[in-house]
Amino acid sequence: MGRGAEDQASAGTGPAEITLVLPDGQTVRVRLHERCETRGQHPWRYRIGMPSWVATQAGVEAAEYGVWVTSDQLQPIEGVDLSRVPTHRLSPELPPPRPSGWVVRPDPERRGGTVVHDADCRQTSGGGVELGAMEALDALMRPGARACHDCDAAAVLVPALELGQGYT
Repeated sequence: MGRGAEDQASAGTGPAEITLVLPDGQTVRVRLHERCETRGQHPWRYRIGMPSWVATQAGVEAAEYGVWVTSDQLQPIEGVDLSRVPTHRLSPELPPPRPSGWVVRPDPERRGGTVVHDADCRQTSGGGVELGAMEALDALMRPGARACHDCDAAAVLVPALELGQGYT
């Protein structure tokens, strides 16, 4: 994120632990990497690292999945100092931040189909509908939907769908 001198003064030293509240009310301890002031409905976005697992040829390895969330999804942990987390204030000369999470767009190869992309995917530059993680999984379960293989969508979302099979 190319930020101005003002942001350099407010840059912290690193991540801090915070609690992520999932849609069903469960909580998970995650790492807060940075916070960014934005335009729109939610004036702040928070980049967190969620614990995750990645399948490799050698087996399964612990990993961290990064995603942007809003303050509605986070709860501070008593005694944890958040002042060291890098903070980026909105600057009038900077463009608004890109969407975070997932984006669904019409499939250019199949009429009536859709493709779910990571928000940072180059194929989302023409717009699309921004989704949270659960909405992205729901979108993938619809007929004619597929996950993009040019970004993290297929690598992250498809295994998550497979984990949920049999749990209705």
